[in-house]
Amino acid sequence: MAFVITSACIDEKAGECQEVCPVDCIEEGKDMYYIDPDICIDCGACEAVCPVDAIFMEDEVPESEHDYIALNRRFFEENEG
Repeated sequence: MAFVITSACIDEKAGECQEVCPVDCIEEGKDMYYIDPDICIDCGACEAVCPVDAIFMEDEVPESEHDYIALNRRFFEENEG
């Protein structure tokens, strides 16, 4: 299970999440930040500092935001290497 960044991050990109991540699993994209689910250690540090409440544990992502689970994973698959 990993944390997921959802739509509230779009165009917000505050960045506190990336600063506190102990395993550097958060990367900045064009419009928002993304969490690599293969690296995330579920510590919750990012969720605690997000000023717009855009970060959720994967199984707690609101139903209306479920597309962001795949979007976070796809960001890293498309940007490998």
